[in-house]
Amino acid sequence: MKNKMLSVVDLFAGCGGFGLGLEQAGFTPIYVNEINNDARGTYISNRMAKHEWFGWDLDKETWLNAFSSSDARRITRKDYLNKLQDNFRAEFGIHHGDIDLVVGGPPCQGFSGIGHRRSYAVEKEAMPSNHLYKDMARIVDGLRPKAFVFENVRGLLTGRWTAEGDSGEIWADVKKAFASIGEYELAAEVVFAKNYGVAQNRPRVMLVGIRRDIAGDITRKDGIEAIDGTAITRGFIPKPVPGSAPSIVDLLGDLVDPNHENGGATSEYPSRVLCEVQRQFRTSSDGLKVASKGDAVTEHEYSEHRPDVRKKFHAMIHGKYFEATRKFGQRVLPREWGEKGPSITATSMPDDYVHFEQPRTLTVREWARLQGFPDWYQFKGKRTTGGIRRAGNPVEGNHVRELPKYTQIGNAVPVPMAQAIGKHLARIIRNQTVGLKGRKS
Repeated sequence: MKNKMLSVVDLFAGCGGFGLGLEQAGFTPIYVNEINNDARGTYISNRMAKHEWFGWDLDKETWLNAFSSSDARRITRKDYLNKLQDNFRAEFGIHHGDIDLVVGGPPCQGFSGIGHRRSYAVEKEAMPSNHLYKDMARIVDGLRPKAFVFENVRGLLTGRWTAEGDSGEIWADVKKAFASIGEYELAAEVVFAKNYGVAQNRPRVMLVGIRRDIAGDITRKDGIEAIDGTAITRGFIPKPVPGSAPSIVDLLGDLVDPNHENGGATSEYPSRVLCEVQRQFRTSSDGLKVASKGDAVTEHEYSEHRPDVRKKFHAMIHGKYFEATRKFGQRVLPREWGEKGPSITATSMPDDYVHFEQPRTLTVREWARLQGFPDWYQFKGKRTTGGIRRAGNPVEGNHVRELPKYTQIGNAVPVPMAQAIGKHLARIIRNQTVGLKGRKS
């Protein structure tokens, strides 16, 4: 590498929301792990199309072969970790213990209340994906990065392994796994994406570990119970910024095509930039161009709704339809948020929400903006799917899930929140801080 970089190993990376936010914060991905081919394809294609963006001094195939993987458990093998660290040293000059950050959000369908209801009744203990946090802990133990971030859904905090189990027993086991590594100060918090510039409420659990030689004189907390609710007060993650989320009109207003057709697509921006939020989304990956009216826009295809569904959506938009639907309270996106800010959470289901102005659900491009993905970001795989293909069937031992574009986006860590956390950790790591007490966010 020509310039000093901050390195990140991105585990269970999905389509790259966490990774992109960290890149915007100054980190460079040196290794990516994602088991789903489409999600991994999304992640890698958006980097490889502009791989010199990071200053990589190696070709695409070398990076793909040496620094990406589909299997987290393969990485946990000692021989593989040793070889991987040899590659880090040879290609990036990064020695054991020099990796700046490891991040990961193991699949959370088994912990999420909505995800579990939309799947099949099966004990969480029996779902292999619910034990992947152990693999992440082993990888952190082997690589010894300066810091790590484990993220997941809020439902993890109260989850039970079995119906007869104790509330919170899963979270207790997660904390034990990371605490057992040693050498790290740990803090955890439930954070809300709306407080970090995202047009969603979207609560997420963040468990942050900072190596003690980096953290300095942080007071060590005795017992894993003392970890909870301390990440913000101890300065492990940035303080919330209430009111920083854009309105839906600012977020999506420039994508409204008055001539859109049911089941059709809009291939060009129908409007000029109307606000700064839109300017940021329409800025090219190299930062040199902002898309104008008439320039190409991608992923803006519309679902084909039946006439009765469009009639219902129209009534909902105008406040004349109050019957709850089977889709867990399907509702219209508000043009403006209330006093408490965004109240929505984008999931893997694009039909959870109706457009604020037109009788339709959101396009992939609009769904991506809800998560903070810029318009240049492209997604691989099917547009959508459903049933067993999306949910699997754990009862029958089928844990394979398709990840169409909407699901990839819905599963991602919101990009602006990842960027805020990344900038905060970058300052801590770069400063080799003596202690975080009293440190300003």
